[in-house]
Amino acid sequence: MSRFIVTLTTQDRPGIVAAVAGALHQAGANIIDSAQFFDPAPGASAADGDGRFFMRVEIEAGARNSAESLSEALGDARVEFNLDLAIVPADRKARLIVMVSKFDHCLQDLLYRCRIGALNAQIMAIVSNHEDSAETAAFYGLPFHHWPVDPSNKPQQEARLLDLVEKTKADLVVLARYMQVLSNETSQALFSRAINIHHSFLPAFKGARPYQQAHDRGVKLIGATAHYVTPDLDEGPIIEQDAERVSHASTGRELVAKGRDIEARVLARAVRYHIERRVFVHGRKTVVFS
Repeated sequence: MSRFIVTLTTQDRPGIVAAVAGALHQAGANIIDSAQFFDPAPGASAADGDGRFFMRVEIEAGARNSAESLSEALGDARVEFNLDLAIVPADRKARLIVMVSKFDHCLQDLLYRCRIGALNAQIMAIVSNHEDSAETAAFYGLPFHHWPVDPSNKPQQEARLLDLVEKTKADLVVLARYMQVLSNETSQALFSRAINIHHSFLPAFKGARPYQQAHDRGVKLIGATAHYVTPDLDEGPIIEQDAERVSHASTGRELVAKGRDIEARVLARAVRYHIERRVFVHGRKTVVFS
């Protein structure tokens, strides 16, 4: 038996779930997990949505089935309900490019999770504007690209990144504490295919030493936010967030340690949700079947 993930979105109307489930049944597939969400249109309820329907289904199908044959089986439902439909094998490893600067805690966490199978992904390359992670890349046998960035070469370096994405057939670019802002053009080219980790809930302390700023302001809660990269800096659709309580007794160093731990686990969850096709970009926000 083979497993597949079916994702779809369309304007809501009665009968979508029945049509999809019936077509999958006729194709000999067994639904083993299903999640759906309806964002009510204005006036339909207190919610301020647009009437959009989202669905993710994980199925088990016979060995003779393929993504193409299942897509054909869902053809009538696709036409009747105008489905934006995708079907992928559940065991397909996602291909990642990880970008990092000096702090490598998120990179190390992703490498470990990939190695033990906690993330169904393979890292195709590590890109950095510093050389600090070169030894880590060598240890894991991964290509390492040291591309320093300054205002004079930023367009050329980002062109190299997009070329690397194409050559490696990367599904996702992960900014694992990569301390450079991608240009509007590159952000648009990688829309919904690049995830960034931010050191706090958004909005947040901006500029240098954010945890020291938090300490100086006596915060009681620190966290991290993983979001898709967009031309609007740190305003992309949010995928995952987490936080921990701190107190007046917490030092700046302790906040940094807690923050790095939160960042690593929030980024890992966001990457997992993305590669398992649990995330739907919905305007400025996301629908996440976690």
